[in-house]
Parts: sequence; C-alpha cells; structure tokens
Amino acid sequence: MTMTSTAARTGHANEDFTGAVPTAAVLIDGAGISGTESICRHGVAWYASRLGGSLLSLLSLVRDRSLSALLAEAIEQVTDDHRDTCDVADPISPSATVAILRLSDGLIEHLVLGDSVLVLDRADGAPLVVSDPREVIISRSYRSALEAAAEGSDEYHRVLRDLRANRNQPGGFWVAKDDPRAADEAITGSCPISELTGAVLLSNGASRIVDRFRLADWPGVMAVLASSGPAEIIHRVRQAEARHAVAADDATIAHCTDLGGA
Repeated sequence: MTMTSTAARTGHANEDFTGAVPTAAVLIDGAGISGTESICRHGVAWYASRLGGSLLSLLSLVRDRSLSALLAEAIEQVTDDHRDTCDVADPISPSATVAILRLSDGLIEHLVLGDSVLVLDRADGAPLVVSDPREVIISRSYRSALEAAAEGSDEYHRVLRDLRANRNQPGGFWVAKDDPRAADEAITGSCPISELTGAVLLSNGASRIVDRFRLADWPGVMAVLASSGPAEIIHRVRQAEARHAVAADDATIAHCTDLGGA
C-alpha cells in the first residue's frame, strides 16, 4: 500500500483522509463551503478524519457485515460525536465522499459513495473503474451559473448552496453526512482477488488527471502508478491546474499492489 495526500495549497487544512488496515483501505474526501464553520465548530477536516478512523476501526473488528452496513454505522458514530454541539442536519454541515476496498474470503469488495473513484487493475482486460456519477450529472445544471460568478463570491457560494441542497435527496446525489441511510445508496460490488493485480482509490482532486484534464486514460494512470507511484500523478495534476488556471483541490491516492499475495 502506497499513499499520498496533499492539500490544495500551503496553509490550507487537508480535508481528505486515507488509511489502511491489513484487510482494507479507506479514502475520504471531505466537503464544505464558506459558512460551514458557523454550523459545525469542528470543520470538514475533522469530519473526514473522524469518519475515516471510525471506518478503519470497524473494518478491523467486524468481518461479517457488508461495507454499506459498516459505512452506515460509521456515519452514525461521527454524527453522534457532534450532534450536541453542531447543527448536523443543516444542508451545509460537513459531508464527505467515500471509497472502500476490502479483502474477504478470496474476494475484493468495494464501495464508492459520491465522486471519489476506485479503479481495479485486472490481470486480463482494461481496468474496471468504479464511480458514482450522480453528483456530476446534477452539477451540470449549475455549471453555467458557477462559471459566471467570481469564485469565492457571495453569488458563487449561493449557487453552491443550491447545488448541495440536492445532497441525500431522491433524484439527487448521495454522500456521507448525518443520515446513515445514505450508505444504502452506495455503489458496491466484488470480484475474485485472482482476477486483479492491483487497485487504486482516488479523491476527485486526483482523478481529474483523467476526468478533467484528460492527461491520461485509466490504463495509463495504472502504468504511471506502477512505475513512479501516486506522488507523480498528483504532481502532474498540480502542473495542469497551474497551466489552466484551475483552482487546486486536495488530492489523495491510495495504491494497493500484490493483491494476489494478500
């Protein structure tokens, strides 16, 4: 397991989290907008790390429950941790996307909730990309308004608030926040370990090497990871952000190899 995580800019709290235990890996991408601090005194980085820590603990101790059930329990644990001090139900309270990989009885199980990405590198055939497109689809109707507003302006944050009002709603998109039932909406699946050579979990700040900047396809990303590691992927993303004057995002990658040996 090789992991790399970098904040969007110096002095900015990294709102991503990644970690692993012998049988599982977790990646969390926290989300929040201006004003979140007035709703939750802990903040997005706290939420992401707390959710990731809860998941790793559950994955270590509980082997006979589904990934969705463990995510639901972790969401409930973190929500209970700050329910008495923060307005956890407010639409702009901290939330997060989630990617989980678990080894279990000869299988690789996976879960994706929100716009994090998980890629399974298959021994035969192209990589299998597991993603949850619902937020991207919903966001398209807000794109022109966001592009017309100055980033960071009151209007920009108003549009973001309207977009995020679609979170955890039928017909909208789903993320980890305060309602454990969101875990039931996660994209899940499994495949035999024998069919895979590796896997990678990416926050959307790292996956933009493919889905935003088109610098590589997924087989190309897996080749770079094998030769140079996760830091090289993030380095290329940062170069593209600078070249295109795109605001940087926290970027995190967890790369798992030698799955057959596991």
